[in-house]
Parts: sequence; structure tokens; C-alpha cells
Amino acid sequence: MKSYAVLFPGQGSQNKDMLTPYLDNKAFKNTIDEASNILGYKITDIVKNEDKLNNTIFTQPIMVSISTAMWIAWKEVFKESPICAAGHSLGEYSALVASNLLSLKECLLLVSERAKLMSNAMEDKTGGMAAIIGLEPDKIIQICQDLSTNGSIIEAVNFNSSAQTVVAGDLDLIESSVEVFKTSGAKLVKTLPVSVAAHTSIMKKCSNKLYKLLKNINFNKGIFPVIHNVDASSKTTNDGIIDSLCTQVHSPVLWAKSIENISNLNVDIFIEIGPGNVLSGLNKRIIKDVPVISISDAQNIKDATGLIQSE
Repeated sequence: MKSYAVLFPGQGSQNKDMLTPYLDNKAFKNTIDEASNILGYKITDIVKNEDKLNNTIFTQPIMVSISTAMWIAWKEVFKESPICAAGHSLGEYSALVASNLLSLKECLLLVSERAKLMSNAMEDKTGGMAAIIGLEPDKIIQICQDLSTNGSIIEAVNFNSSAQTVVAGDLDLIESSVEVFKTSGAKLVKTLPVSVAAHTSIMKKCSNKLYKLLKNINFNKGIFPVIHNVDASSKTTNDGIIDSLCTQVHSPVLWAKSIENISNLNVDIFIEIGPGNVLSGLNKRIIKDVPVISISDAQNIKDATGLIQSE
């Protein structure tokens, strides 16, 4: 049997149709119902309302809920554990639940507070994010430094592959930067449905409050390692996990490095578990010779298990 690693997407992968492929799956539906009871609102109702769905307060716990529900549906079919897990930004919390480091209830309550802290950190600012395709990371970093002022910032926050870097900051500056990146050689600049300036220095003010929340949680022993965004390594102690999560909220996501490090563990297949297939697309650019499959559609679970079990 081949070895596999699981990947969980983050904020920005949400869409109003993401529940549809799994509505007939009992394990999935039960998990969504459990999550709705924990959160105090019906996830199925929020997903239909695009404005609410793209509001960070709802997006973060709902993304974790749906990714976890897909993970449980996967485990109903395939019992063997992965070598490790990684989650992109918010997806790191889904990975913690999958590894049993956190219970779903603890994680949803934590992520709900994290979303509020991030929204509050924006104060009177409106945040935004955009993906820059086809421009070298060093050039993007320099452009961000040139455009930023004392009152308005834009920063490189997700190093997703050699060809894709995500920037975040004040929405006005994000929008006005589009033409600058294009004239500097970017093939595409795509704004993302995210309402906060995630992973920027603006988020430093919520890191201490997040630390206090995390110190009140007793992490379980994980079933498998979780690779953290901040340095592309796994942590084995409560303090290590807490420090990584607190730093992550205001630091860049080292996604390409994370995938490269996982590949060095002799992983045969990557499985993306959660809405959409953004991470599958990135993987094909980072590690071209390792297969990757998304199970955002329930039908793909059969394909994924077949890949792992094939000789």
C-alpha cells in the first residue's frame, strides 16, 4: 500500500455549492449537524448566503467544519492514517482536528474566537488579499515595500509556489496594486474572497489574545504529525504548537516549503480534503512527480483509495 499525506485548504476556497456533493453522506451530514450545534447556527443556511459565507466570522469555523466532515467521510472508507497532514493557513486547524490534537468542539470554539480577533484587529480598516501569478517572490516583496506607507500596508503573505504568491493588506491598496503587479510582469492578479488582511503585521495585535486562548487548551497526542505553516516543520510539544499558531496569524505561510518537506518523507500521494481543489493545483506546480487528488467531490473518494491501494 502506498503512503499518503493529507492537505486541508484555508479561507478563500469556500463556495456556495461546497456542501452539495456530500449531502447524501451520513458521516458528513452528522458532522455538519454536530458543528452547527456547537456554533449555534445552521451551516447549511450560512453557505447559501454568499455575503455571510465570505465574512471571516463565519468563513473560518465553517471551512473547518466542512473540511473535518469530509475527513470523517474519508476515514469511514479508508482506515489507514496518513504519514502527516498540513493545512494552508486556516486549514492548519483542520489538520489539528484530523490528527486528534484538538477535538472538533475545541477547535470550532477556538477558530470562532480567532476570526473575531482577526476582524477586530482590522479596526476601521477594510482588508483584502490577492494572488499574484507569474511574478518572482522577490519582486513582489519589493513592490509591496515600495507601495506601503505608514497608514496603509500591503505585504507578501503566502508563498504558495515559485509562480504564485499571495499579498494582503488594506483593500484600497490591494485594489490599486493590481496594475502595478501586471506592469511589472505578473501574468494574472486575482483578488480573493477574504475580508481581513490575514498573515500581515496588522494581525500582530491579536497574537497575544490568541496565546491566552491557546494556553487554556490541553492538546492531545497526535495520531500523525502536522506540518506548521510558519517554518514547514512539525511540533511535538504544547508550547511548540501554541507558538506556531500564534506566530502564524501574523506571519507568511511557507506552503511550497511545507510541501517540499512532506515530499522528502517519501510520500507517494497527496490527498486534498476540503472544498475546492486549489491545493491540488498548487501541488502540481511544486512537486510534479507525486500524484495529488481532491475529494471535494464525494465520488473522488473511490478514486483516491484506488490510487493508494494500487501497486
